[in-house]
Amino acid sequence: MTKAEIMAKVKAEGVTMVGFWFTDVLGQLKGITFPVQRLERYLEEGTFFDGSSIDGFARIEESDLVLKPVLESFAIIPLQADVHKIARFMCRVFDAQGNPYHSDPRNVLARNVDYAKSLGYDYFVGPELEYFYFKSKTATEGLDKAGYFDQITMHEGTILRERTVEALEKLGYSVERGHHEVAASQQEINMKYSDALTMGDIVMTYKYVVKEIASSNGAYATFMPKPIFSENGSGMHVHQSLWKDGINMFHEGNDEYGLSAIAKSYVAGVLKHMPEIVIVTNQYVNSYKRLVPGFEAPAYLAWGRRNRSALIRIPLTRGEANATRIELRCPDPAANPYLTFAVMLRAGLKGITENYKLSPATEADIYEMSDAEMTKQGITALPGSLREAIELAKGSSLLKEALGEEVHTKLIANKVHEWNEYRRQVHQYEIDKYLPIL
Repeated sequence: MTKAEIMAKVKAEGVTMVGFWFTDVLGQLKGITFPVQRLERYLEEGTFFDGSSIDGFARIEESDLVLKPVLESFAIIPLQADVHKIARFMCRVFDAQGNPYHSDPRNVLARNVDYAKSLGYDYFVGPELEYFYFKSKTATEGLDKAGYFDQITMHEGTILRERTVEALEKLGYSVERGHHEVAASQQEINMKYSDALTMGDIVMTYKYVVKEIASSNGAYATFMPKPIFSENGSGMHVHQSLWKDGINMFHEGNDEYGLSAIAKSYVAGVLKHMPEIVIVTNQYVNSYKRLVPGFEAPAYLAWGRRNRSALIRIPLTRGEANATRIELRCPDPAANPYLTFAVMLRAGLKGITENYKLSPATEADIYEMSDAEMTKQGITALPGSLREAIELAKGSSLLKEALGEEVHTKLIANKVHEWNEYRRQVHQYEIDKYLPIL
């Protein structure tokens, strides 16, 4: 839509307030709202804001930043329309001199997408975000005891999920399907694949809508990776493909897995560099409590078709060229989608540009393998804790290339602080195990 078309739309729809949204480095949604009367000016000029208190953003001496709306992200939020109608834009962040701000995650992804384009590729992703419904944000009491694909008629969780799908469709997003996940009170809604920048905007809006609809109906939705001990955690499996001139460059009809040489090098790149970029795809202490054997969370650097214990799966496509893709299974929904898509892309492109060779597929259940069997097949594991991830990320030249020096430095500093906070805590496990005997 043009600026004139947007102005006509907000007038016709009776919009009274407008939001300019963006994220901090960790992917927390940030934004400002203003009366619709200011929109025309802000569409032209953007609007200044103080970035000094945004996590991972500016120092005090360079805190004046500018939000400029991405016009194609314009949408009217179909929530609380009985109170007031809000339109929103996802935004890019610029410095006071008009340059793209180095620590804006959307700008980071845009830079990596441009790098892919310089190599001749368009990057498409389709994430599957899982989440839980709880009765409040202070306890993990769920709304149901259902399991995988259970269809509970007129149950609260089902109703909330279906209302969310309706709201996402009203926003103009294409929903593939929604269903109950494996754990009690766990849900999943899948969006149709799109280019990475658009999908980053969609993911942030998706999470907002899920939470808002739950909250307005007296429940709480969380994208925390592992909220319940002994239950599956929530993942964000990301389907990926590279295209050129409308042709899926991952497809090769004569290959056993339907994968081209480009796709295989891409997969090899992701597998090789995953340990050093997992700090982005799985960025919290809690993330690593999901990445353990036995809970459908892949912790091993391997790939296969039907193997859900492997890090990368190649979905069945019935030979459809356009459907050929890879599925990376370790990211979780608490990750910043812009940075997650950026580092995955960069790792895959590294595999392509340096012609990495892909190891043979692993179709056996890795969880059942002995250490000796894994060693024989060259299968290693992801970092087992945030601390291990930090150490690998510190010296990663690929991660620095993908994120930029500033974001890399700020992210590492934030994660070191988080780890130090966590390791000083005395956890309930320690009280229960040691207090009665020591």
